[in-house]
Amino acid sequence: MNKHISALDEQEDEDGGDDYSGPSKSQVKRDMLALQALGTEIVELTDAKFASIAPILPEKLRIATTDARSISAHGGRKRQLQYIGRLMRQVDPQPIRDALAVWKRHSREQAVELHQLENWRERLIAEEGALAEYVVAHPGTDTQRLRALIRNTREEKARNKPPKSYRELFRLLRDERQAATGEQLQDEKDHEHDE
Repeated sequence: MNKHISALDEQEDEDGGDDYSGPSKSQVKRDMLALQALGTEIVELTDAKFASIAPILPEKLRIATTDARSISAHGGRKRQLQYIGRLMRQVDPQPIRDALAVWKRHSREQAVELHQLENWRERLIAEEGALAEYVVAHPGTDTQRLRALIRNTREEKARNKPPKSYRELFRLLRDERQAATGEQLQDEKDHEHDE
């Protein structure tokens, strides 16, 4: 038996030893967890986004993700997400990652634009010269309506009234931005609150 083992050792030495050029177990596990996380992202998409990504998913994966969206029990959902992770190993994840990246980038861009609108609103209310700056930067603005909303907003703040004009001012700025770019901003209600 020792002769057999020593013969195998000699053969390994000639072949280069125990060098394994594949990924380590840890890397394989990280890859599997990344695919499971990607599957979880798909499950947690809004209905509209899920409907747009569903056509690029294979049938088994589409059914599994649809099922996972309806499971509310923690243990059952966890098992379903693990199953989705297993199915994701058989799919090229790059088209899915690309679609999710586009949505994330678009969401970040919209958040930046909404913050810019909020900053303009605050400046218009606080600074007298901001109106002239805004009109120069945004030609075609309904200046009369804008002045009235700024005046009403200032009065509302002074009298501690509900922020009706404050919200209307944001809507006007948002609508003018949309008219200029042709793009709609989402989550407008989140940014119309009284600060």
